[in-house]
Amino acid sequence: MRVVVRGPVRVALDPACAVAIAKAAATVQRIVAAGKPAYGINTGFGKLAQTHIPEDQLEALQRNLVLSHSAGVGAPLPDHVVRLVLVLKIASLARGHSGVRPLIVDALIALVNAEVYPVIPSKGSVGASGDLAPLAHLSAVLLGLGEASVPESAWSPEASDELSAHIPAPAPLSPEHATAPSPAARSRDASARRTVPAAAALPLAGLQPLTLAAKEGLALLNGTQVSTALALCGLFAAEDVFAAGVVAGSMSVDAAMGSDAPFDPRIHAVRGQPGQIAVAAVYRALLAGSAIRDSHLVGDDKVQDPYSLRCQPQVMGACLDLLRQAAATLAIEANGVTDNPLIFPESGDVLSGGNFHAEPVAFAADTLALAIAEIGALSERRTALLVDPSLSGLPPFLVEEAGLNSGYMIAQVTAAALASENKSLAHPASVDSLPTSANQEDHVSMATFAARRLADMAENSAHIVAIELLAAAQGIDLRAPLATSPALADALAAVRRRVPFYDHDRLLSPDIEAVATMIRGGEFRGCCAALFASAHDA
Repeated sequence: MRVVVRGPVRVALDPACAVAIAKAAATVQRIVAAGKPAYGINTGFGKLAQTHIPEDQLEALQRNLVLSHSAGVGAPLPDHVVRLVLVLKIASLARGHSGVRPLIVDALIALVNAEVYPVIPSKGSVGASGDLAPLAHLSAVLLGLGEASVPESAWSPEASDELSAHIPAPAPLSPEHATAPSPAARSRDASARRTVPAAAALPLAGLQPLTLAAKEGLALLNGTQVSTALALCGLFAAEDVFAAGVVAGSMSVDAAMGSDAPFDPRIHAVRGQPGQIAVAAVYRALLAGSAIRDSHLVGDDKVQDPYSLRCQPQVMGACLDLLRQAAATLAIEANGVTDNPLIFPESGDVLSGGNFHAEPVAFAADTLALAIAEIGALSERRTALLVDPSLSGLPPFLVEEAGLNSGYMIAQVTAAALASENKSLAHPASVDSLPTSANQEDHVSMATFAARRLADMAENSAHIVAIELLAAAQGIDLRAPLATSPALADALAAVRRRVPFYDHDRLLSPDIEAVATMIRGGEFRGCCAALFASAHDA
């Protein structure tokens, strides 16, 4: 799933999926022909479920559903999120329990492969009955309504003609067999794009506006794919910030001449917390061989380091446990069927349930928010320690000629501001619920907001950790000629390739942004790669 987020992909369905999809669609058609009432197939929706819809109005019913539910507001979701939403929706429909025709799945595949991404407003879902408004905007594009984001190159008359000539008919496709983007595809994803009317975008994917059959509109709109995609993007960003936070924390230990005794495996084994044990091992590996540490093994009158240094395995280990738990929940959700009602072709049953309720996603997003906030909060405390000469033993604010130069004084203030903001954003969204649909849908998850805020939180914490990395790198440089460990020397060199030593006051914002870009790009992920579940990296 990380592959889908990173850049354009081409997806292909396992041929066996086409059989399951067709069987479920045939079951729906038999129900329609028999005239037996079945929710969402020949009835109204929500509070209007008791209203029977005649067969000759079923196509209008599905179209009206998409139109009426396209009520989202706010800035559009980023293209990489929409791409993941499309792939998750394909995966869900491909399980053969939704009752859509194969051509619906093929059309979604064609959008992904042609890099035609529906414009989806980011606000308007409560995370129950599915992500109705966002998925309605996605579905409207299949009808030739709304807007889509397309590559600028594909939109030029020459490129558009060539694309139309070479795009094959939509092939069966398989999200689990999504291929990594080529360098050219990555370039396209980062290149200029434009927003165009959906009717004009569809030909770029070899499509014409579709007419939805019975159940198809509801199958497209029901589901947790938007909240799940947002939560997965939050998870990936959180993992990158976590890895950078571990490296930054290790560098801060050396910069402050802290002790490595708190990372001794015996301490963590007797407690038994798995994340704590795993993270302590990473800290030991990063600090191994430090000449700075060796220099104060004897004669150091400090008895204990502050918590922000000493308790890193306990705090970051707890964060790791939350990341792992959220990853497991979201991996299951990404592969699940979450629309309603569900079709079971072998028995012919159509069962109305509540798989669209996104409570698992909401809880996963809320726990991710806690972890992201704590990673940033702990990092800010270490930066505060480093700029305080009474705690770090380093020059005030990590700069020579302090007074004439302010050094990292205000960078730490920025970190504090961002950490405080994350505290407010970390309030659990899942504890809130407002009834909708005339009290028919009387408990909702708020999963979509719970997941959407993760991007802002991860961005805040990326900048907090970037500030610490700058401060810790400065501190280690100020310890020269004593050298840090080989592993941390590599991290220090990576930072210094982007940002030089701070010898006098200069604009700090570009320095912070340069290191934050490293964090977002996963440049520190290698030291912690083994700590994360691998399923979502496929």
